[in-house]
Amino acid sequence: MKKFFLLFLALGAAAFAADAGQDMIKAYSVVAAGVGVGLAAIGGAIGMGNAAAATIAGTARNPGLGNKLSTTMYIAIGMIEAQVIYTLVIALIALYANPYIAA
Repeated sequence: MKKFFLLFLALGAAAFAADAGQDMIKAYSVVAAGVGVGLAAIGGAIGMGNAAAATIAGTARNPGLGNKLSTTMYIAIGMIEAQVIYTLVIALIALYANPYIAA
């Protein structure tokens, strides 16, 4: 499976690009944007899951602090989601306003 994935990454740009030059940069940008957003989404999901699990465990130990813990969890989840959105914005810039392509 790893070999197939590496082969896909190595030859993915050639499948997207008709000829060398700017088309190759566009193809690499598509692959990089997809991988970047995917990794950011996975990392954000893991972080949100850990935050929710810690909040549930804290509320189970001390139910009186449930509201304070929930508020803190929502702030943390907002910060985690902001990082994923930043990655999405960078990916969209790489796709549609690519600074590496000469006008």
